[in-house]
Amino acid sequence: MSQHTVTINVANKRLKIACPAGHESALLQAADEINKRLEHDAKKKHSAKTPEQALVMMSLNLANDLIKARADLAQERERMQSKIELLQSTIELAVNPSKTA
Repeated sequence: MSQHTVTINVANKRLKIACPAGHESALLQAADEINKRLEHDAKKKHSAKTPEQALVMMSLNLANDLIKARADLAQERERMQSKIELLQSTIELAVNPSKTA
């Protein structure tokens, strides 16, 4: 996959980022999410004093959100697997009723 440079704005800084072809939209969305979170955090009374502090705090919050999302996904997979196993056993009993005796 070829790469080219995409210019994004993050924390009022213009950055040129190498990006695989076809992933430009995702990169721009990520930059937009970062800026929205920085703006939201700046409105709080206890916001960071420097842009670097704000970026570190926002990065920690994003990492925490990712960890929570992964845990939620794992729990959902377990619930789905349990449902699948129940459906499989129900179908098996319906197809082969003689196995219940």
